[in-house]
Amino acid sequence: MEMSEAGGSPLSARSLTQQGGPYSGIPSFARRPYVANGQQLAAAAPDIAVLGAPWDGGTWHRPGARFGPRAIRANSSFAGTFHIDTGIDLFEVLDVVDYGDAYCPHGMTEAAHAAIEARVDEVVRLGIIPVVLGGDHSITCPSATAVARAVGWSKVGVIHFDAHADTADSVDGNLASHGTPMRRLLESGAVLGGNFVQIGLRGYWPPRDVFDWMRRQGMRWHSMEEVWERGAIQVARDAALEAGAGCDAIYLSVDVDVLDPGFAPGTGTPEPGGMHPADLLRAVRLIASTTNIVGIDIVEVSPPYDHSDITVNVAQRLVLEAFAGMAARKLQAGGALPAPPRSLYDTGEHT
Repeated sequence: MEMSEAGGSPLSARSLTQQGGPYSGIPSFARRPYVANGQQLAAAAPDIAVLGAPWDGGTWHRPGARFGPRAIRANSSFAGTFHIDTGIDLFEVLDVVDYGDAYCPHGMTEAAHAAIEARVDEVVRLGIIPVVLGGDHSITCPSATAVARAVGWSKVGVIHFDAHADTADSVDGNLASHGTPMRRLLESGAVLGGNFVQIGLRGYWPPRDVFDWMRRQGMRWHSMEEVWERGAIQVARDAALEAGAGCDAIYLSVDVDVLDPGFAPGTGTPEPGGMHPADLLRAVRLIASTTNIVGIDIVEVSPPYDHSDITVNVAQRLVLEAFAGMAARKLQAGGALPAPPRSLYDTGEHT
């Protein structure tokens, strides 16, 4: 059931989508119904809940990712619902709500991370898939921890798109930096090293000793050089098999700096030579359509460094592509996958 914020009364889809244009109304993600508390969330019983983690206190370079969730939601207001490549109307297949933000008090890392973990835990324990809008990459640690605790400790594989490994022991003495979350996850046992797969690494950080530690944990990574040589789709297929080996489910984490900064300038640690949006979007859809996704985060969108909404536009499309993949997987499981729209290029009818 679609719920309102105040009294819990149903809201029609019409009232949520016909608000005078993409510039008006409450900016929930893709104008999905907003639910205000756990009681409404349980009553709505959606497939997916989008929530924000507006925290960038772990950033060591350019801040601003705390503004990411709001910007991504606002930019998603004009998105349609029919996915051309799959022939699926997303929200006819998936029930999606917006569950607001975790409370992240500024300057209080422990409190903010605890709030993020608690909100994700609330979602996943109801059997709902959390899609978390960051925030810096430190939010992956509490988010993925909550998912692993609910779904199965050491039974969730992680596929991580990023320019950076984020496996440092500390950054300037900070154990909860956005450069350390993946090490914390492995150290806790929430995720096993052999099921932690990274895609798009490049540049000059972290140093050799950190990669030596990663090898000892059994971690796997597909560098940007490999993506460039072999292609993003083949690498994504391999990553899905590697992360899923012996696991029950997959957590997907996408740092927008995996993209070349020409396509994603609004991020805290831009690294030249990254992925193209067309490749990343399709890789995310492939992973979502072929694995049992139980959690997603999209992180490091920093609107103050963006221009013309380039980065936030890609970020909201990453969420929608994940939805398309999950919708296709749901339909395949039910034997009801529709045929995609016919291409004139397949029939020779184009001129």
